Amino acid sequence: MARPGSPEERARRGRARRKRLPRSGHALTPPLEERPDPVAVLAAQAVDRLPDLVPLRYARMAAGPFPFLRGAAAVMAADLGALPHTGLRVQLCGDAHLLNFGLFASPERALLFDLNDFDETLPGPFEWDVKRLAASVAVAARENGHGDGAARRSAEVAAAAYRRTMRRLAGLGELAVWYERVDTAEVLPLVRRRNRERVAAELARARRRTSLQALQKLTEEVDGRLRIRSDPPLLEPAKSVDEETVERVFADYRASLPEDRRLLLDRFRLEDTARKVVGVGSVGTRCFVVLLTGKDAGDPLFLQVKEAGPSVLEPWAGASRRRHAGHRVVAGQRLLQAASDIFLGWATGPLGRHFYWRQLRDMKGSAEVSDMDPLMLEGYARLCGRTLARAHARTGDRFAIAGYLGSGDGFDRAVAAFALDYADLTLADHAALTAALTDTDTPTGAAHPSVAGPRGVQ
Repeated sequence: MARPGSPEERARRGRARRKRLPRSGHALTPPLEERPDPVAVLAAQAVDRLPDLVPLRYARMAAGPFPFLRGAAAVMAADLGALPHTGLRVQLCGDAHLLNFGLFASPERALLFDLNDFDETLPGPFEWDVKRLAASVAVAARENGHGDGAARRSAEVAAAAYRRTMRRLAGLGELAVWYERVDTAEVLPLVRRRNRERVAAELARARRRTSLQALQKLTEEVDGRLRIRSDPPLLEPAKSVDEETVERVFADYRASLPEDRRLLLDRFRLEDTARKVVGVGSVGTRCFVVLLTGKDAGDPLFLQVKEAGPSVLEPWAGASRRRHAGHRVVAGQRLLQAASDIFLGWATGPLGRHFYWRQLRDMKGSAEVSDMDPLMLEGYARLCGRTLARAHARTGDRFAIAGYLGSGDGFDRAVAAFALDYADLTLADHAALTAALTDTDTPTGAAHPSVAGPRGVQ
């Protein structure tokens, strides 16, 4: 349904939201005494995860403040939910940190840059995504050894790019906004000359990351049959019950695809399945890799089957209108991405668990943020801010958001101040986790037994 009012009227309504939350108010972080214990939040998440993988999740998060932030979407969701908000809602990514942007192939085989993780997607206030992005920029800058001044500038650049892009898109027509995309052919000329060779190499690597490359890396021949190679605990052959599960769920997944994609999928044969560990925050959720072959063994298709649960934003943004969590993820991805995986679908597994399916490798790649210098990080933050605004403009009232943001830099500076303060909170939260991991005999450790490896539901 079309939103009532002209673009000018909607922009005025957006400006009126400044009375509800001034742009300077985005600098606020939750009072320390009102924040939930971050280790308790993580422990609650672990209850329904695979118990043998939960320690690996904590180990990855303990590696540093930035890995902690990546895995602590639920912690930040609670913090954002406790703050005043604009009420200007979009389809949120829900976890828009720096490493959840990246490269992938469009159905037309163009290499695009876009958001690439939608496990937490849900409608909510637009600024929640912007603040998570800016906070991740500040945390990454500090971890790279940049000073607080550089960290603040990089976070402000991300917010400014979001604001300017949203204002530009407010001047375009509906189809122009819908067709907007960030083709990597546009990216290289924007990169400083000294960094172009490195970026070009990353783009080339992404183009080589296909199912055919995965075939060589992830499989071996066993007794004349193609099998996924074991690399425990990161990649392990599925147990017989899991293989049966995947085969049953496969039919349900197929039914979620459009008719033309079902026809294409039917040309492939299921060969093997394996359990796979993915990411940081997702470690411990049920995830599988499915190998299919087409005309012969040299014509592979790798699909990833990943468990989907409620979004971490739901306690504060409201429950999803989609009862199936896999459907929620798929619908959010299709809304936010300029072009989506042709094999994106969802299914219900045993015990009513929800899953979504997508290609494992389809010219996918991500930036190496950990060794970016301040200028390169600023450039990458700018690209992410632009990309996030494009995604939000597809689903939210871009006229109202642009009106709220305005032409000045007040929003940018406030978000940068928030990002730097939130980097301090992340440092403290990371320290709390590492203390719980190393001192499980103390009251802190005893209060969070899942840190040592919970006996969760399997």
